[in-house]
Amino acid sequence: MMESHSSQQPPTVFVLFGAGGDLAWRLILPALFNLYLDKSLPQQWMLMGIDRQDYDQHSLAQHYRKGIQQHSRRPIPDEKTWQSFAQLLRYHQADITDPGSYTQLAKALAEQDKAWHGKAERVFYLATPPFLFADLANGLGEAGLAKERQHARVVVEKPLGHNLESFCEINQALNHHFEESQIYRMDHFLGKETVQNILALRFANPIFEPIWNRRYIDHIAITAAETLGVEHRAGYYERAGALRDMVQNHLLQLLCLVAMEPPIAFNAYDLRDRRMDLMHAIRPITEEEVGRYAARGQYGAGWIRGTQVPAYREEDEVAPDSNTETYCALELHIDNWRWQGVPFYLRTGKRLPVDASEISIRFQEVPHQAFPASAGLNAQPAQLVIRLQPEEGIVLRFMAKQPGPQLILRPVEMRFSYQEAFQTASPTAYETLLWDIMQGDATLFTRADQVEAAWRLLMPILNVWETNPAIDFPNYHAGTWGPETAEVLIAHSGRSWLAPSLSEREG
Repeated sequence: MMESHSSQQPPTVFVLFGAGGDLAWRLILPALFNLYLDKSLPQQWMLMGIDRQDYDQHSLAQHYRKGIQQHSRRPIPDEKTWQSFAQLLRYHQADITDPGSYTQLAKALAEQDKAWHGKAERVFYLATPPFLFADLANGLGEAGLAKERQHARVVVEKPLGHNLESFCEINQALNHHFEESQIYRMDHFLGKETVQNILALRFANPIFEPIWNRRYIDHIAITAAETLGVEHRAGYYERAGALRDMVQNHLLQLLCLVAMEPPIAFNAYDLRDRRMDLMHAIRPITEEEVGRYAARGQYGAGWIRGTQVPAYREEDEVAPDSNTETYCALELHIDNWRWQGVPFYLRTGKRLPVDASEISIRFQEVPHQAFPASAGLNAQPAQLVIRLQPEEGIVLRFMAKQPGPQLILRPVEMRFSYQEAFQTASPTAYETLLWDIMQGDATLFTRADQVEAAWRLLMPILNVWETNPAIDFPNYHAGTWGPETAEVLIAHSGRSWLAPSLSEREG
């Protein structure tokens, strides 16, 4: 749990654009409320919500209360506590395309500084669709709200653009008014406790880093599987697809943390540099190679946990001939001394058999088979699994002799569970990241050059998939592990996907 620093933090105004939207209601306000319960917000703190919807301070607070009741990891403890938090909420109805709205915002912020008898930190959180980011950045900049370099921060949510060109346009608008040190690009995967513990596992323990290389590791597979379909996000998902929605940000960030070189210091500058070094080392995939190194799929009708579910093309707001992928798998190679020859497999999909996000590190087979084939060693190399969800923890699978007179080897597991070890609920990713933003700590946020490198890596795949519609969609049934093309992709090297077996038992 984060320590309470409320008395040490400067006054802060949290300006939330898109205050009436789903992101604010479902994720941001529950996180802020939990920070409030933990006394982790500054003593002088205020949320200033901005939207064009017809709210006032009271109705906005009631709206947020419902969201907190449904989505917070902790309930509202009592009415007095809620009312004390609700008093910190303000609302300004405004049209963010009107320059006058930013003039009024600047005036309101100046009045708040006067009431607090000092300059407040200002966090401008853009919880809006990405096509509004440039307008918001320009409006804030032209109203003089970006010029206080040490006191103003702007936060943008993924997806940062639809492709490389649109990302560059957004980034240019942000950089025109804000310095890079003021820009916080949110990727909530980086706020998960288990994701941050990848660094602790590797660099705080001398037993892992010596074998974290091509001499001992055969391959690494990163999986993000969901049983859910497109749900209420069809409008967004039809324009995005699995590659943009998950790989361009989340899975590539996990790849960077797993494969990057050791940092000199645990700070934003060095960690981001090491992640960027890794992005530079990923071997590009040309358009001619897309068929070999990338596979796509779209779910058809099927069964999930005993319930029949429709095909993607039968979902509301989805085109009946949609070419949008709901599954994708990639094989990537890193051209540096540590990882040369070690393939990295990334896969993500909807309507898969289980909900599981994990990183599987498969070690090399033993160099000499001293045991007879009857012992059962041959097909069971050692494996380290970093589980991100649903049960956060680390599993080490290795071989041991089964009790009895015969020499029979069988795989066994050593398990570490965060819940069991620390006996406390972890803060949500948004709690961690919002707290970091208010602290001015950019360690867990992505830099512009890293986002650009991710888009450059994936653009050949996106171009090929968009200009060559799939002729076999839907190509996997809901409740299965994806299309046959994904099996072919990994079988080229004589390998197979490492199924998250623990999750299947949970499911």
